[in-house]
Amino acid sequence: MSYDHQQLSSRMAHAIRFLAADAVNRAKSGHPGMPLGMADVATVLFSRYLKFNPNVPRWFDRDRFVLSAGHGSMLLYSLLYLLGYQDISLEDIKNFRQLGAKTAGHPEYGHLQGVEMTTGPLGQGIASAVGMAVAERRLNARFGTALCNHHTYVIAGDGCLMEGVSEEAIALAGHLKLNKLIVFWDNNNITIDGTVDKSSSVDQLKRFEAVGWKTLSVDGHDQQAVAAAIEEAHHADCPVLIACKTVIGFGSPAKQGTSGCHGSPLGDDERAAMAANLQWPYAPFEIPADVLSAWREAAQRSVAVYDEWCKKAAAAGKPFAEMINNDLPKNWDKALNAMKEEAIREQSKVATRKASQMCLEKIVPHVPEIVGGSADLAASNLTFVKGMKTVVAEDYDGNNLMYGIREHAMGAIMNGLALHGGVIPYGGTFFVFSDYVRPSIRLAALMGLRVIYVLTHDSIGVGEDGPTHQPVEHLASYRAMPNVLMFRPCDVVETAEAWQLALTTENAPSLLALSRQNLPLLRTSSHRNLTAKGGYVISDVSEGSRRQATIIATGSEVSLAVEAQQKLREEGIETAVVSMPCTELFDRQDEKYRRKILGRAPRIVVEAAAKFGWDKYLGNKGEIIGMDGFGASAPASELYAHFGITSAAVVAAVKKYCR
Repeated sequence: MSYDHQQLSSRMAHAIRFLAADAVNRAKSGHPGMPLGMADVATVLFSRYLKFNPNVPRWFDRDRFVLSAGHGSMLLYSLLYLLGYQDISLEDIKNFRQLGAKTAGHPEYGHLQGVEMTTGPLGQGIASAVGMAVAERRLNARFGTALCNHHTYVIAGDGCLMEGVSEEAIALAGHLKLNKLIVFWDNNNITIDGTVDKSSSVDQLKRFEAVGWKTLSVDGHDQQAVAAAIEEAHHADCPVLIACKTVIGFGSPAKQGTSGCHGSPLGDDERAAMAANLQWPYAPFEIPADVLSAWREAAQRSVAVYDEWCKKAAAAGKPFAEMINNDLPKNWDKALNAMKEEAIREQSKVATRKASQMCLEKIVPHVPEIVGGSADLAASNLTFVKGMKTVVAEDYDGNNLMYGIREHAMGAIMNGLALHGGVIPYGGTFFVFSDYVRPSIRLAALMGLRVIYVLTHDSIGVGEDGPTHQPVEHLASYRAMPNVLMFRPCDVVETAEAWQLALTTENAPSLLALSRQNLPLLRTSSHRNLTAKGGYVISDVSEGSRRQATIIATGSEVSLAVEAQQKLREEGIETAVVSMPCTELFDRQDEKYRRKILGRAPRIVVEAAAKFGWDKYLGNKGEIIGMDGFGASAPASELYAHFGITSAAVVAAVKKYCR
């Protein structure tokens, strides 16, 4: 039987529907409703408009597609298989949600080339897409349309739009007039618990319009209407929301339009009923030759465009290649190394947040990929340095983003900037407010992204602002998070070393917890990056003496430990002070090194934060001096005394174990 173009396009959508339904049925778990409902929209987008090359999936100037509604992952997996991406097979589709499968329950960055980011936590996808759109506009402004000119498309559901992070992100997108950002809203009026109107009466179109978006409404099952909306969106001067009215579980006679098909398999009987309803007389996982051929042909639409782009990219030379590959320039940290030596000579006594700004003054001019920013706290985080230029709607060629009071969006946008490529993002807020950013930090860790957080006001040293602004449990919580480098430097040199490590670590986020209060310069040499070891002896016993105790500290408490060391020495007790700016890096060292640094003598840990997690470093004898509860409002010096985090307390603890 022959089919006209419209019929064939409908059958192409049905191929998505049935691969999704079959995979979920086979796995006995999953979310078939969204793929069935959005198959027509996806077919139009991927077969007619999306710019990509399945033979070169990481082509820099490809359009980006983010499945923000990540639970509908089989929509994306079906598309990648049908389009002929080389790293996904029909067997991978059949192994959906199985141990070790590339086709995880939610899309995971790095498992498949066509997956632009890990999604699943609702709202994160649409927010990170804003970061991708910012990166595209910035590189377009810098290198021109011939080298960087692509769209960022998103499929988002009601859950994505309800999550608060979406409000923060779309407001900034509208403010920046990101006209290359197009979001398809799967407007199916269904959530897990029932219909949307049971929990929300928000007019989403008016909401988006209020923050500067253009909005369009279409029947999500009318492919021509969807195509017309995309055409119109391409000519907008601002981001566009296309509200696609769909039926969740489209084609399933008994379950379509209900929450019953959101997160449960259709079952064999309902699959058979859907096949009869949609006139799809094929076995599970069987795709008719004409449909597969149509998809594979559609996948080649942009190959000629790619070939032409490669010529232009080659002509652009090394600066463009280095930037899109996120390669740090040669000798990028030469000025930073010189600054460390100068700090030692001058015995610079500054807060580590100031030390971080001093580092940025030496980094930003030499690393063109850097894009900084802060959640309206640049004056306190000290994230903005001389020569930086803020990105605005009229000029995207800047290296600073003013996120406003939007920590949650800042984190997600930073992930999008890093995922896009050509950008190394950093962002600042108070350490205690990193709680707002935690979901994005976790995703950055899961995806292995180089994003850097400048987290100032790192302890009870915040002082008078009180316990709402004093982080206590935060260090322990981020140390517990896999694939995160949690730095807490003690002086200018360690801060610079932390920045060097953060910028050269390409597969993990780095967090710098920085002090409000001034701290003395403790390091006597900067020839080696000792922070790279995670922990090291910063002040050893007197020459020829036996170590009687080890004092382990981080950040502002390292100077307190050194003060205690001097008092103990005066009483004839020799101790070594270990600075441990990054426990994650210390734990990676071999056992011989760790034993050498920690020694066999009793160990005292001092940190103005929760004690949780330090027990493993104590050995057979020792104790932890830290916080057992929240802080209080008072001058910092009084708080340290009140909570017993003092050199006198360290001296007393050491004496207890050295009798």
